[in-house]
Amino acid sequence: MSLKKAAGPLFCLSAAVIWGFSFVCQKSGAHIGTFAFNGIRTLLGGLVMIPAVLIAGSRRKKKAAAEPVREYDRKTTLKGCVICGLVLFAGSNIQQHAFSFDIAAGKVGFITALYMILVPVFGLFAGKKPKLNVRIAVVLGITGLYLLCVMPGDFSVGRGELFSLICAFCFAGHILVIDYFCDKTETLTLSCGQYLIAGSLSVICMFIFEKPVFSEIVSAALPILYSGIMGCSFAFTFQIYGQKYTEPTVASLLLCTESLFSLIFGWLVLHDSLGARALIGCAIMFAGVIISQTEFDFKRKRVE
Repeated sequence: MSLKKAAGPLFCLSAAVIWGFSFVCQKSGAHIGTFAFNGIRTLLGGLVMIPAVLIAGSRRKKKAAAEPVREYDRKTTLKGCVICGLVLFAGSNIQQHAFSFDIAAGKVGFITALYMILVPVFGLFAGKKPKLNVRIAVVLGITGLYLLCVMPGDFSVGRGELFSLICAFCFAGHILVIDYFCDKTETLTLSCGQYLIAGSLSVICMFIFEKPVFSEIVSAALPILYSGIMGCSFAFTFQIYGQKYTEPTVASLLLCTESLFSLIFGWLVLHDSLGARALIGCAIMFAGVIISQTEFDFKRKRVE
């Protein structure tokens, strides 16, 4: 096995660990305001990526001088950055707002992970018949969500859980628009652009709808720096390289463990606790997420 192929799964797992801990940081910084925390950290994530975009552009120019290099349409790139940025703006702020309510970081992580199930479900609108693994995953996802969010004898769902669920729908849409534009634009440029768009919109909303207090922002400096630099820039880069050198199914399974790490870090750092019922719900949801990324093949191969 080559070094790159061996490092591929490690990159994917590293991204999942970083994202899992980001949920802890998001909850720790929730007191400064939804748009304030999310705007600063997302904008920071985009700014940190600018040097990488410039270096990649310089290398492309040098390579173009020696051999033909694929050129990307600037209008399409700008369109992709704006559309992906708008969806990211909606999803990330809805998720951050969920932390405004008394909800465990791990619970937000697991509910958000439902986007892995929702992506293939959205294929129904494109006329694609859901496969067996998707149908099983949907049943498990709904069952786990019920156990995680609804208490016995009480069919109400908390606002934190509700916003987390809406966030899952947004992130499912975000994956679809990323999938549409990723082959039409340069990857790092698209990523950096969407972060700058989403971050800028969030900062604008911060000044319109919130009253940011500088001292409170400074007190949340570490969570902002981690979730901005590590959660946005580094984790996304790890994801790119991980998926490049890892089988798609294996990469998806490793990346979806972010929900598991969010539960572990929430318990270790924030001392979040979930009852037995909620933990069973998490386990069922996690099984659903894994099954949604697993192909079932019951066809027997012919023996020649």
